Amino acid sequence: MSGAGSRGAEAGAAQAEPAGAALSVDVAGLLAQLARSFALLLPVYALGYLGLSFSWVLLALGLLVWCRRSRGLKATRLCRALALLEDEERAVRLGVRACDLPAWVHFPDTERAEWLNKTVKHMWPFICQFIEKLFRETIEPAVRGANTHLSTFSFTKVDVGQQPLRINGVKVYTENVDKRQIILDLQISFVGNCEIDLEIKRYFCRAGVQSIQIHGTMRVILEPLIGDMPLVGALSIFFLRKPLIEINWTGLTNLLDIPGLNGLSDTIILDIISNYLVLPNRITVPLVSEVQIAQLRFPIPKGVLRIHFIEAQDLQGKDTYLKGLVKGKSDPYGVIRVGNQIFQSKVIKESLSPKWNEVYEALVYEHPGQELEIELFDEDPDKDDFLGSLMIDLIEVEKERLLDEWFTLDEVPRGKLHLKLEWLTLMPNASNLDKVLTDIRADRGEANDGLSSSLLILYLDSARNLPSGKKINSNPNPLVQMSVGHKAQESKIRYKTNEPVWEENFTFFIHNPKRQDLEVEVKDEQHQCSLGHLKIPLSQLLTSDDMTMNQRFQLSNSGPNSTLKMKIALRVLHLEKQERSPDHQHSAQVKRPSVAKEGRKISVRSQKSASPGSGDSSTAPCTPVMGSSSKPGMEERTQPVEASPQGPRDLGRSSSSLQTGATCSPSHVSIKEPTPSIASDISLPIATQELRQRLRQLENGTTLGQSPLGQIQLTIRHSSQRNKLVVVVHSCRNLIAFSEDGSDPYVRMYLLPDKRRSGRRKTHVSKKTLNPVFDQSFDFSVSLPEVRRRTLDVAVKNSGGFLSKDKGLLGKVLVGLASEELARGWTQWYDLTEDGTRPHVVT
Repeated sequence: MSGAGSRGAEAGAAQAEPAGAALSVDVAGLLAQLARSFALLLPVYALGYLGLSFSWVLLALGLLVWCRRSRGLKATRLCRALALLEDEERAVRLGVRACDLPAWVHFPDTERAEWLNKTVKHMWPFICQFIEKLFRETIEPAVRGANTHLSTFSFTKVDVGQQPLRINGVKVYTENVDKRQIILDLQISFVGNCEIDLEIKRYFCRAGVQSIQIHGTMRVILEPLIGDMPLVGALSIFFLRKPLIEINWTGLTNLLDIPGLNGLSDTIILDIISNYLVLPNRITVPLVSEVQIAQLRFPIPKGVLRIHFIEAQDLQGKDTYLKGLVKGKSDPYGVIRVGNQIFQSKVIKESLSPKWNEVYEALVYEHPGQELEIELFDEDPDKDDFLGSLMIDLIEVEKERLLDEWFTLDEVPRGKLHLKLEWLTLMPNASNLDKVLTDIRADRGEANDGLSSSLLILYLDSARNLPSGKKINSNPNPLVQMSVGHKAQESKIRYKTNEPVWEENFTFFIHNPKRQDLEVEVKDEQHQCSLGHLKIPLSQLLTSDDMTMNQRFQLSNSGPNSTLKMKIALRVLHLEKQERSPDHQHSAQVKRPSVAKEGRKISVRSQKSASPGSGDSSTAPCTPVMGSSSKPGMEERTQPVEASPQGPRDLGRSSSSLQTGATCSPSHVSIKEPTPSIASDISLPIATQELRQRLRQLENGTTLGQSPLGQIQLTIRHSSQRNKLVVVVHSCRNLIAFSEDGSDPYVRMYLLPDKRRSGRRKTHVSKKTLNPVFDQSFDFSVSLPEVRRRTLDVAVKNSGGFLSKDKGLLGKVLVGLASEELARGWTQWYDLTEDGTRPHVVT
C-alpha cells in the first residue's frame, strides 16, 4: 500500500508539474491578448469619451490598409526586379513584357556588357567596403558637425547587399563628338536588399533603409585624350536626367512610406542627387594633374535651344458630358522637356486648335543622346488625358539652325503641332551683340524682360577671410546669393568655416548686358546677416579678354581682406542663318516615342507641311511670336523648372523602359502651374490672369474708380541700430469680394529677389471683411546699402477654408526702396494692382 501510495503521489506530482507550466504559459498569452484588446478598444473609448465621430476609426483603418497595401506592392516589385536581374534569360523565356526587356533588345546601337557585369560582380565586396568606409568616415562626421542636435548621430549598420549594380546596356557615341573625348551611356539598374541603419542616441531615434531601387542612364565621358599614360586626362560621371528611385524605409522613417508622403520623400532625395549627379552637375575624377578640373566639372553649354511653342490643330476632343453621350472639346496644354529642364504652357480652355504663342529657352550641355520631348495633355480635375507626343533629335536641330514647321503628333490618331526651333550658338565676342539686341528689341524695352541676348556663366570657387558674423570668434555658415534683375540663385551652405569652398556653377539668361548688373552677396545662414557683397556691371565683361573674368573680388561691407574667387564668362547668343536654295529639304529627324507600346523607338524623317488649314503643300512661313498679338494670361519670365521624376508604372522593369519612358500623365511632375513664357506682350502670372477676369466681371459695363482693387496702408523704414528693414502693415480698404460673404484677406510679403520660404512674412487672416485692420510689424535683416537695391513685394490674398477653392490674389504692389527717405521712414496708402506695377501712391 505504501508503494502504491508513493507511486500515486509521484504520478500526482508529475501531473501537477505540467499543469503549473501550462498555467504560466496561459498567463503570458492572456496578458498579451488583454494588451492587444486594450490597444484596439482604447481608440474607440477615446473617441466616445471625446464625443468624436466613429468615422475617425474607419479613417484610421482605411489608412492602415492603404499603408499595408502600398508596402506589399513595393515588396512585389522588388521581388520581380530581383528575379529579372538574377536570371534575365529565364525571365525573358517565361514571357516578360516588352517594356521589361533590357535596352540592347530595343536599340541596335546599344550593346550588352556581360563582361562588365561579371567584373562588377567580382569587385562588389570591395565596392561595399568602400561604400561603408565612405558612410562612416565621411558622411557621419559631416552630419555630426552640421548641427549640435546631431552630435550623437551614427550609422549602426551599413550593408549594401549581395546584389551588385547591373549594367543593362552600353552605347558608345562615334559621331558628332570631339575627337579628344569618348562618350559612353551606361543604362544601370540597382535593385538591392541593402540595410542602412542610423541612430541619434540623444533622442533615442532610429531609422534606416531596407531596400532601394535606382534605374537611369549614366553618362561617362573620358576626356581629354592625351598622348601619355594613362591616355585619359579625367573621368566625368553624371546622369542625363533624374534617375527613377524607390526606397523602403525602416524604423522612424516608416512614416515616409505612407501614401502621399512616399512620393514627396523620393522627390526630396532625387533633388539631393540632382545637386551632385544630374546634368549640369557631375563628378569629375582627374587622372593627371595638368587637367583644368574646373572646366571639366562645369563646361560651357554646347548651345541654347529657343523653343517657339506656337499652336496646334485637329486635336482630339477628350471632354465628355452626360456620361459620354455628348462629346466636347479639350483643355490642351503642353509639357516640354530638354534634358533635366521642364516647361509647362498655359491651358487653353475649350479648344481643339489652341494658340499658345509662348517662347522658352533651354540650355543644351550634351546634345548626343538628348532630345526635345513634347507631350500634349487635356487638363481634367482628376487625371489629365493624353493628346499626343513628339521627340526631336537636337543634333539635327543644331545642323539646321532654324526649323519652322508643323509636326504630326505621335501615339494619337490625329493632331499637328506648330513649332519654331532656333539653335543659338555661344559667341565669345561682342561683334554681333548690337544686331542681336536689335533682333530681340532689347534696345527699346526694359533691361530685365523679353528674350535673351546672351548667357552669363558663373563658376563660384571659394572665399577667404570672411568675417565671423554676429558672434565674435565663431565661424559662420556662409552661402552666396547671386542675382541679375529679378532672377536669383544661391549656393549650397558651407558649415562652420570662414574660408568656404563651393566649386559650383550657375547660369543666367541676360536680356541686355549693357544695362544689367550681377549682384553677389555672401550671407551667414545661421544668423541671417550679410558677410559682404559686390556689384559687377556686365558691361565690364564686354571689354574683357574672351569676355571672361577670372579673379578674386574684394567684398564690400566685409573684412579688410575678405575676397570671393569667381570665374565669370559672358557669351552672346547668335543665330547663324544658313543660305539655302529655295528647294532645300531639311533633314530634321523626329524620333517617334513608340516605346510605350512596342518597346522600341523608330526614327523617321519629318515632312515639312503647310498649315493644316491650307491645301497647298508648299511651306508657309509663320508669324514670329514677338510680332504676334498675345492674349492676357501670358506670364512673366522665370528660370526653367527642373524635371521631377516621372512616376514609374512598373519599377520592376529594366532601365531601358525607364529611360526611354512610357508616356505618363504630368500628374507625376512636381509642378502643375504653367511655366511663364519669356516673349509675352502682357507678362502676368496665372493668379493675375484670374484677378483680371474677376475685375472684368465686377466692371460689368460700369466704370471702376481709380483704385478698383482697393488700397493698403504701409509704414516702411530702416532701423540703422538694428540693421533691419521694418514694415508695418496697418490696414486695407475697399478690397474686392471673393464670395457673397466678402473676403478672408491676409498680407504676404517678400523682399525681392529673395523668395525663399524663410524670407516670407505673413499677417493673420481677417475673416469676412473688405476693410481689414492688421497693425502688425515685420522686419527683414538687411543693411541700408543693400536694401536700396531690393524691392518689397506685397500681395493681399484671400485665404479661404481648408480645401477651399476660394483662394487667390486680391491685389499686389511692388515698392521700390531706393528712396533717400528710407532711414526716416514713411506711412502711405498704396493702390493695389493686378501685377504690382505702376502703383499709385495716395498720401
